[in-house]
Amino acid sequence: MQMYFDLIALLLTFTQMNRNKTPKHTLIINGHPDKQSFCAALAEACQRGVLAAGSTPVLVHLADLHFDPVLHKAYKEKQRLEPDLQNLREHFTRCDHLILIYPLWWMNCPSLLKGMFDRLFLPGVMYRFTGNAYRREKFMRGKSARIIVTMDSPPLFYRLVMNRPADCAIGCGTLKFTGFAPLRISHFGPVRRSSPERRNRWLKKVEKFGNKMN
Repeated sequence: MQMYFDLIALLLTFTQMNRNKTPKHTLIINGHPDKQSFCAALAEACQRGVLAAGSTPVLVHLADLHFDPVLHKAYKEKQRLEPDLQNLREHFTRCDHLILIYPLWWMNCPSLLKGMFDRLFLPGVMYRFTGNAYRREKFMRGKSARIIVTMDSPPLFYRLVMNRPADCAIGCGTLKFTGFAPLRISHFGPVRRSSPERRNRWLKKVEKFGNKMN
């Protein structure tokens, strides 16, 4: 009997700890260069879900930022970060959870988003090699992420026939490489031929992603 009461007390303590847990800081990035796009609507739906969950959301439309997306000298010379990239770097540092939204163009992300990665995800900023090319310190460790990809192809075709190239590049080769884990990826499409009802269902689903913060 005493074991039963001890178990109840443990469960109550665990529940109280979860209630008192500090809300997550969630960074939402819309990587579409057009703020009137469906990706922007998805980002705003995420923001509503995050607010409903009691978290602190920061919504960034990359189209609003002013920066040169070209890493001109690769890694040979340091290229000064513009103020908007400096602010975005701080958001990455403070966030607990990242929600990244972008359209699939030519089986990859838009050049604006790729430019943000090229300029911001640098050694010494997002990661650091320790001794050799196979060991590194991941500065984004401890942060989770979700990627939301829209496309005009059927998601099944993208996954089975094209082998998810953008997922590998952005998910594994960029976010996981710098420490984001766990990482979840969701695909929505075909968007262009979708009905308003189907888009509304996608918006509600994405709002739940923000509400769950995972």
